[in-house]
Order: sequence, then structure tokens, then C-alpha cells
Amino acid sequence: MLIQTRGYSAFSYQDISDALGIRKASIHYHFESKAELGVAVVDRYTERFGTALANIASNKASSSMAMLDYYIAPYAEFADTPDRVCLCGALAGEILALPAELRDRVDRFFTTHQVWLEGILKRGIASGEFKRSKSPSKTARLVFGALQGALLVKRATGDASQMKDVISALRGQLAAA
Repeated sequence: MLIQTRGYSAFSYQDISDALGIRKASIHYHFESKAELGVAVVDRYTERFGTALANIASNKASSSMAMLDYYIAPYAEFADTPDRVCLCGALAGEILALPAELRDRVDRFFTTHQVWLEGILKRGIASGEFKRSKSPSKTARLVFGALQGALLVKRATGDASQMKDVISALRGQLAAA
């Protein structure tokens, strides 16, 4: 939560200690460095999101649009908060200041999500749910970038309709007639 609302550079072990009511030494016992802590947080976030994506993609009874809606849901939830964004989206804003192992994990998160979206788009095109696209991989990048960007713009402006408009436009652009 601290990374999603403040950023990696703007939180400390003291902030965690205060929030959890534990001593900083307890945190240091498990994570010698902030980089180790950051890696563990991103790994857990990625694993949970990845498991959810694998589960929805394995449900052959779901429509491709339902799968896309499932993917979009966390972005819409973040947009309903005053200042929370995707964990890896928050980290991307400070990518040049991050330790290399954290940068690698953010890159992997983005790549994995774009590949997942590409698969759902291909599935939707094959079933006739989505409009044919010359490049599902480019469309996946568009969807991913639009969602991540809408969260950042919403955070900056406080305008919750930003995400709703982006989601509506994406759905309209993708849906077959």
C-alpha cells in the first residue's frame, strides 16, 4: 500500500513499523535491505495477479470479454481510491532510481501482462467477440498502457471518470459489431 500510494523512494522501514505496530528490527530481520523487501512485495503481487490471470484464462466457459473485464476490474478498483495505483505502475514512475533486481521484476510484470492480454485478444478475435486486429500484440500494449496511464492521470487530477471513460472506449473499440 505504501508503494502504491507514496512510491518506493518515499516510504521507510519506520513507516512500516508505525503502520503495523512492530519494531523496525523485526522488519530488518526478514529483509536486510529495502531492495529485498521491494522484491518480495513485487514477487507476491505478481504471483497473486498471475494466479488470478491463469485461473480466468483456463475457464473455457468464460467469454473473452468477461476475461478482459476481469482483468480490468482491479484497475477500476484502484481508480475508486484517492491515490492508489498498480504496484508496478507506481514503481515504473521511479524505474531509474530502483535497484536492478526490482527493475527486472517490473519489466517482467509488464511483459507478462501484455502477453496475457494478447492471448485473450487472439481468443476473442477467433471467437468473433472482438474486432479483427492486424496486431493483437500492439493492441495488448494499447490496452495495458491505457489502463496504467488512466490510473496515473486519475491520481493527478482526482477525476474518477478518467478510468471509466478509458474502459468504455477500450471495450467499444474491441467489441465486434
